[in-house]
Amino acid sequence: MNGPSFRAGVVIVVRRADGDVLAFERADVAGSWQLPQGGLDTGESPLEAAWRELSEETGLGADEVRLVGEHPVWTVYELPPESQRPDRIGQAHRWFFFEVLDDAVEPTPDGHEFVDWRWIAPSALIDTVVDFRRPSYRQVLG
Repeated sequence: MNGPSFRAGVVIVVRRADGDVLAFERADVAGSWQLPQGGLDTGESPLEAAWRELSEETGLGADEVRLVGEHPVWTVYELPPESQRPDRIGQAHRWFFFEVLDDAVEPTPDGHEFVDWRWIAPSALIDTVVDFRRPSYRQVLG
């Protein structure tokens, strides 16, 4: 019998020269800002998922950013009880770091998950991201 699990996914950190990161406003919760993230498709590596999610959610690709690193360990968090399912209680993420090739780059939010974007200091994003994600953001960005 299988028990509840954590969905594997990726988080994408895009930085510009001054250290600010690219944050996106969620379409379903006005005023809720976070980094792009998403689950791994069957047979997909975390790095492949990071590039795919980056393109799908922000419109950015290898012409606008370059990969500069990966957080060495997975981060894990439980979802709030109302968001948990019998087979899934949380998420486990690999974090990937990208730098913009030009600080004037402008992403294109997908309109489904995200509706707006802004550059923000990592510490400010940690303070404003939803509570259940905050420990992971602090672990990686803090």
